[in-house]
Amino acid sequence: MEMRAEIEKHLNERIIPFWEKLADKENGGFYGYMSYDLTVDRKAVKGCILNSRITWFFSAAAKYYEKRDPEKAAELLSYAHHAYEFMRSACYDAEFGGMLWSVTYDGKPEDTTKHTYNQAFSIYALAAYYDATGDMEALRLAMEIYSIIETKCRDEGGYLEAFDRAFRPGYNDKLSENGVIAERTMNTALHVLEAYTELYRMLVICEREGKVPAGSVPAREVGEKLVAILRIFADKMYNPEKHRQEVSRRSPEQISRSTALRRWPPNRLRSFLSSPPPMRLCPGSLRSLTVSIRWTQRCLTM
Repeated sequence: MEMRAEIEKHLNERIIPFWEKLADKENGGFYGYMSYDLTVDRKAVKGCILNSRITWFFSAAAKYYEKRDPEKAAELLSYAHHAYEFMRSACYDAEFGGMLWSVTYDGKPEDTTKHTYNQAFSIYALAAYYDATGDMEALRLAMEIYSIIETKCRDEGGYLEAFDRAFRPGYNDKLSENGVIAERTMNTALHVLEAYTELYRMLVICEREGKVPAGSVPAREVGEKLVAILRIFADKMYNPEKHRQEVSRRSPEQISRSTALRRWPPNRLRSFLSSPPPMRLCPGSLRSLTVSIRWTQRCLTM
């Protein structure tokens, strides 16, 4: 408990106040740039991914304190709402759908790239905001972006990367490194997995409580997509020879040598995720994979 108390103290005394001070009360959202000496550029471009992450942070923190400290939860919710309103009014593209890459300090489109990675972060944030507030409009928007990803950001091989504002294929320079433009990346697949996990969890709760909104995506459908993403990781991203997840999709020759997840029984999949072989997998990746298996067990055993 000593470590937990220390972490919570740091959260309350350092992390939460730090981000609260970055709320742009005049133009909405949160300031987009702070220098090493903590000087804020109030007219810096605002990244929509950053705003989604902040929405998730304050929503998750408010949910954590919901019963522990209702007064604190209410304060945190006010910041979550501030971030959510900016997502909805500035980051969301009302004309073509989906989330923009970035906007100006006062909320006008700046970089209109539509990246699958960015869309996934918005689902993650919107689902968390719904969890904390019960705001059905946030869940509806999360489902809308889910449908956009499934209809415009993927093909039979999995999830694609960058698009222009109207979702025409674009140049994936944002998630590529060392001069190599990646057609598909583990990073994007990972965050789609993370986002769908949270959306699936919310939809399961809605169905259980009889609060399914009109036109809702069935939880089972999202669960099946999660299983498909896990197959992508096992078949196309995981390198069994080097015991690691690759940054981008492996070649057909490499894939053919791997063990196909579709032939794995559910207990083998759970074993792989709970006790993976040594691999260069960041904690976030492992967390998302492990959490997702809890929420896809139903589909795997149906």
